[in-house]
Amino acid sequence: MIVESFAHDDLQDNLNPVGRIYYSASTLLCTPCSHSQEVGLCLGAQAGDARLREVVTSGASTRFRRAIETSFNRVFEARP
Repeated sequence: MIVESFAHDDLQDNLNPVGRIYYSASTLLCTPCSHSQEVGLCLGAQAGDARLREVVTSGASTRFRRAIETSFNRVFEARP
């Protein structure tokens, strides 16, 4: 199970009050943290379903689906 903040694939769809807060927090915390790690993927300020699917399925998982969502989070299921 993977829990991520809610984000769409396209920037324009994320420009709402919640999306703006998530962009701010991600830019200040998540992106620099990712950049400092060995892999340093830095998915950007907000990663939509398509980018997350790409990352997960490039590893050991072959099945990936959004299990549930709220206005604030998405929960994904990844299986080998």
